[in-house]
Amino acid sequence: MTSTVNIHEAKTHLSRLLVRVADGDEVVIAKNGVPLARLVQVADPRARTPGRFRGQIHGVESLIEPSQPDDQALWAEGHAADPLTSLFPSRA
Repeated sequence: MTSTVNIHEAKTHLSRLLVRVADGDEVVIAKNGVPLARLVQVADPRARTPGRFRGQIHGVESLIEPSQPDDQALWAEGHAADPLTSLFPSRA
């Protein structure tokens, strides 16, 4: 159900309007009878399912370890062309 409220009413009763929006209503905010904005629910608040992708993602272990010896040095020491190297010198 869509209803229209003026700006003053929207400011005064924002909490009540948000409850209505959470229940699936749509609220149009108007100024002098001219619609300016619409309050609608952002997303469907369905519950998340933990472990939904369990068993579907493989090879994750290789993502957290460097694959080449040269990569290990980059992880530890950084790259010479990295602009942040001068800001954060290594503590060797």
